[in-house]
Amino acid sequence: MTRETSTPADRSQERSQEQFLALFLASEQELFRYVAAITPSLEDAREVVQQTAVVLWQKFDQYDLSQPFTPLACRFALNITKQWLARKKRWQAILTDDVAESIAKRRIELMPAMDARLRFLDGCLEKLPADQRQIVEGYYFRQLGVDRIAAESHRTIDAVYKAMQRIRRLLQDCIERAERAEAVA
Repeated sequence: MTRETSTPADRSQERSQEQFLALFLASEQELFRYVAAITPSLEDAREVVQQTAVVLWQKFDQYDLSQPFTPLACRFALNITKQWLARKKRWQAILTDDVAESIAKRRIELMPAMDARLRFLDGCLEKLPADQRQIVEGYYFRQLGVDRIAAESHRTIDAVYKAMQRIRRLLQDCIERAERAEAVA
């Protein structure tokens, strides 16, 4: 169907989809970090975030655009995580309502500090030499295994582990320096 032949309802649906996608994509990383903190594995977190996206889309017509989207998405994700964990008997006892609420509350308290640390991390990553940045990007962003990173960088697996340990320490120090500098300013 072309734009010229679409009905006002079709155009309204398209606008709604665009609004949802813009809001969801803007909050997806924070939502994933939140879910990853309360699920047993990253794969589980991905599954919960996908389920959350579906539920959020289904209920998007009830969303008040004047309200922040990310906290709403996290509340939905918390409920979906609880449901998901309830189906996984082994993990059911770990995330009691008290623990889940405590995590949600603490996340809100720490959000400004975590946002600042992520901003500092971006700057620190930029300062890394290209070979070190490739290791970080391979492991954390492309989610490659250490064996593959070793093969791609012509290093041994042990050398990659040691390099990652040094890089983490460099990044930690860089972030801490940036935090001290901002506190003084």
